[in-house]
Amino acid sequence: RKALNHELSKLFNEMWDLDVNRLMPGTDYTIDLQGKAGAVQQGDSAVQDNAARHLFHSVNEERLKSIKTFATFISLLDNYETSTGVAEVVTPEEIVENNCFLDAILATEVMKLAHEYLLKKNLAKPNLADFKYQLYDIWFQLYARKEGDRPDSCGFEHVFVGETRRGKQILGLHNWVQFYLQEKHNQIDYKGYVTRKNKTRPDKDDQVLSIQFSWKGLVKPIGSTFIGVSPEFEFALYTVIFLLAEERVTRETVKIEEYELQVVVYRHGHHIGTAYPVLLSTSSE
Repeated sequence: RKALNHELSKLFNEMWDLDVNRLMPGTDYTIDLQGKAGAVQQGDSAVQDNAARHLFHSVNEERLKSIKTFATFISLLDNYETSTGVAEVVTPEEIVENNCFLDAILATEVMKLAHEYLLKKNLAKPNLADFKYQLYDIWFQLYARKEGDRPDSCGFEHVFVGETRRGKQILGLHNWVQFYLQEKHNQIDYKGYVTRKNKTRPDKDDQVLSIQFSWKGLVKPIGSTFIGVSPEFEFALYTVIFLLAEERVTRETVKIEEYELQVVVYRHGHHIGTAYPVLLSTSSE
């Protein structure tokens, strides 16, 4: 296991504390963990369902829709073609939506802190408009998941919306709002939580979870996600690690609040390939 990155832990805890838009467990939403997921391979269709009910028992949608960063974020979730290999078409309206979302998150203290930190490291443009272009390129610029194919993907689609590959595999989908909305529309079937080795079951107040689910007829054996956090928090976290990183795959061990995490970021040239948290332990154990 890589040593704890103290500098990033300090930064991410400051972001966590500044994340006023984060939804609170038990108040703004409740989750229903139910049973522990069974062992399964990627691509299996017949899996044990150890959770009869939805993962999200309730979410305060009024609050979600009243927060600008969540509202603009939700408007982006229906802009993508799920299947890789199918070229994405970005309409002028979608470009406007992408920009509205970036404007909304850039106005938050969380993103301002990320910008300040990246400026000190000479990794961001000082002017906010230029920094916004940089973010647009990292997250929204289309690319081909396989070499030489049509531009069918982007970092945002992969991480926040989810994709499928050749009808066999779920890629990405590491965002709780997308999970909740897909579950509400009966597109996702939550199968149970996944525990770490020798660890106790997760808690309904945990804000980082590993879960198993099926989506569009496919199973994701294990997917990890933050729960309740704002889109700007995830954007800030992954952008910082992406811009600090040199190599294709970066794994940073950080402690945020009570969670010891490995934050994993893959790069695809100048763009984000994927990014997600892996829960290592919680201090409540």
